[in-house]
Amino acid sequence: MRGPESLHATSPERLIEQLRREEVRWIDLQFVDLTGLLQHVTIPAHHLEARHFSEGIPKLDGSSIRGFTDIHESDMRLAPDITTLRPLPWYAPPHKTYRLICNIWEGFRHERFSRDPRYAAERAVQQAANQGFSISYWGPELEFFVFDRVRIDPSPLGAAQSGSGSGYQLQSAEAPWTSGEFNLLPFAMKGGYYAAPPRDGLADLRNEMSRVLEDDFGIEVEAHHHEVATSGQCEINIRFAPLMEMADSITSMKMVIKRTALLYNRVATFMPKPIFGDNGSGMHTHQSLWKDGKNTFYDADEPYAEVSQTCRYYIGGLMAHSQALTAITNPTTNSYRRLVPGYEAPVFIAWARGNRSANCRVPVYEKTVEKAKRVEFRTPDPSCNIYLALAAMQAAGLDGIKHKLDPGNPVDEDIYKLTPHHRRELGIKELPGSLRESLDHLESDHAFLDEVFPKDLLEHYFELKRQETLDVALRPTPLEFSLYLDV
Repeated sequence: MRGPESLHATSPERLIEQLRREEVRWIDLQFVDLTGLLQHVTIPAHHLEARHFSEGIPKLDGSSIRGFTDIHESDMRLAPDITTLRPLPWYAPPHKTYRLICNIWEGFRHERFSRDPRYAAERAVQQAANQGFSISYWGPELEFFVFDRVRIDPSPLGAAQSGSGSGYQLQSAEAPWTSGEFNLLPFAMKGGYYAAPPRDGLADLRNEMSRVLEDDFGIEVEAHHHEVATSGQCEINIRFAPLMEMADSITSMKMVIKRTALLYNRVATFMPKPIFGDNGSGMHTHQSLWKDGKNTFYDADEPYAEVSQTCRYYIGGLMAHSQALTAITNPTTNSYRRLVPGYEAPVFIAWARGNRSANCRVPVYEKTVEKAKRVEFRTPDPSCNIYLALAAMQAAGLDGIKHKLDPGNPVDEDIYKLTPHHRRELGIKELPGSLRESLDHLESDHAFLDEVFPKDLLEHYFELKRQETLDVALRPTPLEFSLYLDV
């Protein structure tokens, strides 16, 4: 992660002196819960001490964080990562604020907390090293929606308690269902890809988001644009980075996108499928493994896609574990409203060069470029816990290399248009159709995660996600009233 030029503290002592010199008033200590939701606590900058970077700050009640601890073992410590110091640009003097992303430690025992998602990502980095790789590079493509307003009536909690029901309403100047002067230049469904202003009314907002990412967080933006869906679907692409750095960057991106949208009186969401009948938001994730400065996925003499045998085995691991991976990379009930045919989302487990109907593809924009050779795993969506998702994808790929899992022949056809019989002949399997189904797959196929995910992390993750499936399944939807009210 590139940092602003002034942020070069190499030790806790120098960092604290820098904060004093720059008259920083507050330090925002940030971390994510097991589902990936950002949490924080703010302390006065003068309370931060050098020892806190190694010993942690006793400021966390773990029993109040989803997926962390029970009430009888709740005292925990936040240990800031010095490399994540960044200014929060929304706070001017006298409330100048910097943030630090933290690792989670047990309180009394002073041990690393096993269910800290960042810990799983660190273990993934070590796993790659254990298998002889120097570094892995990652490039998620983050898609999201920006709405003018989101209205939920009544509150979900009130509806849950009373049983009286609930509904939602999305407002966007781009929406074809909006009428009157509020509707400026509406898009048809699936009509937004690469739209130019004035039809793209969010270009200025994305410019500001990208400026904050580059200037304040040191995250290099490669491009941003309007995505396919109507009603404000956007994408911002950032430069590839190592696993832990990329996970921190995506965490920062989601914060920046939400905060900047709020300043523009809009609502940004990473919900995968907020609109029926249009494309959902994915997070196509580019990945490669390097050793001693060489891209192990590249083979200039391989005629089909210039991919090495190592790359083929890595793809084989992703494909073999795709059904189980969805429980991590597509972790919400809403995720599976995106994973359906007809909306550019990958439904089928296959690989090819260039083919966007396969869930594993090798981009071929260029020929004979070692640095650019990579695998694009198209299954994930942006609702995932990025630390767990990157760790799980790499673990699946490394398992493929370890056990020499060949992916079979590439599929150079539009898989959506193949008959079910033809797909069976080609051995093409489908991704799960629900979160419940994906959790079932992960429960029967999780040995590939053993080196990365502590056992209790996975147990608590299952508990949280099973409860989510139950919460959704228990409640009737508006469509059910239309279908069944008069039965």
